[in-house]
Amino acid sequence: MQAAPVRATAVRATTVRATAIPSFTTALRAVESLLMSSGQRTARRNAWTSVLEDRRRAKDRVETEHALRQSVAGRP
Repeated sequence: MQAAPVRATAVRATTVRATAIPSFTTALRAVESLLMSSGQRTARRNAWTSVLEDRRRAKDRVETEHALRQSVAGRP
């Protein structure tokens, strides 16, 4: 006696796509990021300008200290 042939049954994988509805806070943050992107650029530019100015002042301070020490050392 022969066994019955095995049939291959096609199993179809169903794809479920679930799109979460963004919360009000998430939507507000997205809009804020779009609107405020130029503001963030300006803030970063201002911060970098501040860093450069701090470096310039530190350099001036070191040069002034050096000049004062030389003038004190040159006194009799």
